[in-house]
Amino acid sequence: MKVLMVLTSHDQLGNTGRKTGFWLEELAAPYYMFKDAGAHIVLASPKGGLPPLDPKSNEPANQTDLTRRFEGDADAMAQLASTARLDSVSSDDFDAVFYPGGHGPLWDLAEDATSLRLIQSFIAARKPAALVCHAPGVLRHVVTPQGKPIVEGKEVTGFANSEEEAVGLTQVVPFLVEDVLEANGGIYSKLADWSPYVVTDGLLITGQNPASSGPAAARLLQHPALVAAAAPKA
Repeated sequence: MKVLMVLTSHDQLGNTGRKTGFWLEELAAPYYMFKDAGAHIVLASPKGGLPPLDPKSNEPANQTDLTRRFEGDADAMAQLASTARLDSVSSDDFDAVFYPGGHGPLWDLAEDATSLRLIQSFIAARKPAALVCHAPGVLRHVVTPQGKPIVEGKEVTGFANSEEEAVGLTQVVPFLVEDVLEANGGIYSKLADWSPYVVTDGLLITGQNPASSGPAAARLLQHPALVAAAAPKA
């Protein structure tokens, strides 16, 4: 079983002068869910190399046992330091794709043509795609073969407007994840702010917030398409 994890390369939080990037828990929790299940994991980002870490995600209040495990894992840190360029990977080589969030993806991955084609190719190949927190916003321009938004008519979730308001970035981000999913015809739902919440509809798995990243990875591992791909071949 091979899982591709796609991280942002964007490090500027709008015009605030502050740094952003990927959210550490949203990488670490799924990473170990996949690793402990025996998956081969490849990390990729638009620019390749070391992707930017949102510094807030590594503040003491946001650290977890798994983020500390990741930072103390020499192999994981080496893998993070040398992510593959996104344009060098193909859905043909993987059984599933997982997009961690953080605010960075709203600026680069949501507009990245390579990322859009990659997600479309996974879905076309009947391979599941999971996206958590801000990463469901990456679906904003992804379309079906018929040219319709990929989330149209689909049950989805993602970082809630109320959560964005709570962190004070409603006027900073280029778009609100909840609004974009609904504008594209997604059937958006959420739980209380910061509660773990995951929605599956067909090959799409979406998680609401950082606490949803581990549960979203577990849901991906349980997806029939991935179970079938991981089954021993006769």
